[in-house]
Amino acid sequence: MQIIRTSIPEVIIFEPKVFGDERGFFFESFNAKVFKQATGLNVSFVQDNHSKSAKNVLRGLHYQIEQAQGKLVRVTQGEVFDVAVDLRESSATFGQWEGTRLSGESKRQMWIPPGFAHGFLVLSETAEFLYKTTDFYAPQHECCLKWDDPSVEIDWPLQDTPILSAKDSVGLSLQDAKKFI
Repeated sequence: MQIIRTSIPEVIIFEPKVFGDERGFFFESFNAKVFKQATGLNVSFVQDNHSKSAKNVLRGLHYQIEQAQGKLVRVTQGEVFDVAVDLRESSATFGQWEGTRLSGESKRQMWIPPGFAHGFLVLSETAEFLYKTTDFYAPQHECCLKWDDPSVEIDWPLQDTPILSAKDSVGLSLQDAKKFI
């Protein structure tokens, strides 16, 4: 497994070694020892989530202040542009974002630690998105950062107007959003 560091040190991309032949392929999608060596964290994932979305769907930017979730995300079919925004006010990278393309073909994964908002834009006709979380979904604690906040300046690779859910269309600006200490 190759570990790829990003401009935000806590956000890490994992690129698995894929073994393939005429029968298909095999790869190790998670290894606790490798994860701990890369992150310094001994996490326990408590929930797996799976979504399917159409082209131009933008989900996010979601986070939970209480029951904050770390997320290990990947795509099994299609391609997305995946984004993490640092919402930790005490961080040197507060308000900065990291984005990467994830696809079923590359099999890359991105680790988004607690303290970050997360979202993705579907680039292919459809995409299936899977993620492991370190805490349970708690709708009463869910927050949403505005996907197009000009103070964050995410460079989404938009080809058309994104398709948003009702809650995502009313996300808050970085200035008004709840933040982590």
